[in-house]
Amino acid sequence: MNAIDPKTLGKVAVLMGGSSAEREISLMSGGGVLQALLSQGVDAHAFDTADQDLAELKRDGFASAFIALHGRHGEDGTVQGALELLGIPYTGSGVMASAIGMDKIMTKRVWLAEGLPTPRYVRLAPDEQTLQRISQVPVQLGLPLIVKPPREGSSIGVTKVTEFAHLQAAVALSASHDPDVLCEEFIDGEELTCPVLGEGANARALPVIRIVPPEAGYDYQNKYFTDEVQYLCPSGLPVEEEAEIQRITLAAYRTLGCRGWGRADLMLRASDRKPFLLEINTSPGMTSHSLVPMSARAAGISYEQLCLQLLQAAALDA
Repeated sequence: MNAIDPKTLGKVAVLMGGSSAEREISLMSGGGVLQALLSQGVDAHAFDTADQDLAELKRDGFASAFIALHGRHGEDGTVQGALELLGIPYTGSGVMASAIGMDKIMTKRVWLAEGLPTPRYVRLAPDEQTLQRISQVPVQLGLPLIVKPPREGSSIGVTKVTEFAHLQAAVALSASHDPDVLCEEFIDGEELTCPVLGEGANARALPVIRIVPPEAGYDYQNKYFTDEVQYLCPSGLPVEEEAEIQRITLAAYRTLGCRGWGRADLMLRASDRKPFLLEINTSPGMTSHSLVPMSARAAGISYEQLCLQLLQAAALDA
């Protein structure tokens, strides 16, 4: 990558905060990105979309936007659409890829249509969350199973259900975050994540990270606020396994039309070492605990270089 002259990047807004359930994480990500860009001489400014109108970006002469928002109204294509209308290039995926990637059920439908491996699932629409319908889910998927809101991130509203007696409460918790509920086959094995940088044929997968959670699991608290989780990068996986995980991650990213950057979460089944795609993040975290910077560092890309590269690739769909 050629050296980037920060002067050519103009006035940059780092979009952060917002109104989603992941606001706190977004402020941490945005703060890190802002400091990194400032340290490299970029004319970067914090912009909290919860209390600033996006129209101000045009009025105040911003040349581009670094999206450090997570969750709804940030990662789901809505902000991307607004920036398209304003004509302000932005980091990360465009409107369609962002919208599909934010919805785990739509993502699965696309991946399955393309023959990519993802755990079996049942969608419970609002009118299907009856005791009778819920009781059929373990028959279809077995136990244990995972219950989660399809349009949330950061493990919010997720439950691992090991016995039928707990299933209805898990569905109710998930439904408090999202009208639809995603019930998913539980894959027993190792948790992995694999970031991607770039677009189309030029996209490349970064080193795989193996996640070793504590007994309590890889939940919101352990993701961001403790040091209980072990992140192994290099992953320690056999070379051919790592290569296969990178291959299906790239296919998953390209199939959805992602660009700029992203990160796929996967499970590697213990019984047969088969990888399964869980979801894709089109606006990954950039906090001190975040995984894309960790993987980039293993590939020889510093946090500051990563931020500059992503900003340089800011674009519009049109």
